[in-house]
Amino acid sequence: MFLEKTRNLKTMAVSLKYLVRVSAHGRAGGLRSRRHFGLSCCQAAKVVPRPKPRERVEIPGLQAVTYGERMHYVPGLAKPVYPPWKRDSVDPLQYRSPPAAEMPLYKETPCYVFNQRTKPLEGVSQALWLTKSQLIQGLPAPLLSSAEHPANQIPNQDQRVQDAIRHARFWDTTQERPGKSKYSYTLLHNLLNLCRSLQSTHSVIGRRILAEKYSLCASWKRGDNLFQVRGQNGLLQNCMDPLPEYAGKQEIASTADHVLQTFYPVSPTIDLQEINVYKEENFTGFKSSYPYPHAHTLYFLDGADPHCKLRPEQFRAKMIMFMFGNALARAHTLYGTQGVLDHPITVQAVGTNGRVFNFALFQLNTTDLSGDEGVKNQVWVDEDADLYEFAKVRPFIKRKEVRVPAGLSGYNPETFSKFLALYLHGAV
Repeated sequence: MFLEKTRNLKTMAVSLKYLVRVSAHGRAGGLRSRRHFGLSCCQAAKVVPRPKPRERVEIPGLQAVTYGERMHYVPGLAKPVYPPWKRDSVDPLQYRSPPAAEMPLYKETPCYVFNQRTKPLEGVSQALWLTKSQLIQGLPAPLLSSAEHPANQIPNQDQRVQDAIRHARFWDTTQERPGKSKYSYTLLHNLLNLCRSLQSTHSVIGRRILAEKYSLCASWKRGDNLFQVRGQNGLLQNCMDPLPEYAGKQEIASTADHVLQTFYPVSPTIDLQEINVYKEENFTGFKSSYPYPHAHTLYFLDGADPHCKLRPEQFRAKMIMFMFGNALARAHTLYGTQGVLDHPITVQAVGTNGRVFNFALFQLNTTDLSGDEGVKNQVWVDEDADLYEFAKVRPFIKRKEVRVPAGLSGYNPETFSKFLALYLHGAV
């Protein structure tokens, strides 16, 4: 009997020694994680399964006995169910919106909304279909020729524009390299200040003002669907006098033969926000007594919103849609639902990321957008014009050769001439 006990103890000692040796080499490391000797769940990294909620059984005609009147938990009694508490005062942080079907503005017909963060899949083609517009590449030649006249140019123009670029890229920061949203905003306002310096020779410039963070809403029907352009867009330059027309009556009449491009089987409403709670209205964002009611030029900054990155085609589609929205809201204010307008409404747009500029012009010829027949609206687009090529704080060296020197290089004066031509439109 004694020998058997001794033999069993030796066997257990050998097995324990083997287990320790195996765990030291890492082959049985799971033993410690399986046996939680003196360890809590947090230290052992063991997830406690969540208990399943009990099903509440309601028997008709019987009332459950709860511990609600005793004000403390009592084993064996049911948990009381209280009605949702409502405070007397209105707390905006604790507000809960009612279901969409119970809201007063709820409608069964959905509305498709284009806002400042919409990313249309088909880009410019989708925007042209939604606005019933004809695309024309390039800017009108009479418009560009106005900036080439010496009387319409800024004294020492090229040097001052390059200084504005250097100020945005190098001087207006305490960091080694400013971010895109920083220098693009600074550059845009520097160029606007340069153009504003011509007010002494062009007095009409004094009849304009810049507006920011205004809310726009424009509604229209395209086919059987209802669309809206809604929200805040970029910086807007308003003026007291409307912009003149780009196209004459004969050119407007010839747009009736234009066939709109389709992108079947992709739906025109793809990537648009579908809502059922809306108000069908057209609002320019300003009161009727506002002294600057006419939209002149919209300025967009690409990359200003870090939560919304658009491809170049999507960025140009955004410019077209908001130009159309401002023109349509103004047309409904002036003429109502007239159809083909006797006096078309014109809006311009400039989009930039701090180096590359996009220019666009929109002429609203008709507010009848339900079908594809008849007069179309017109859009002029000038894509991807570089104001400069490089702005380097340090030179770019590769294989002991300076590929790009430090400072500003590759300045293109034609891009600023287009920017100045759009600014002076209506003033010369």
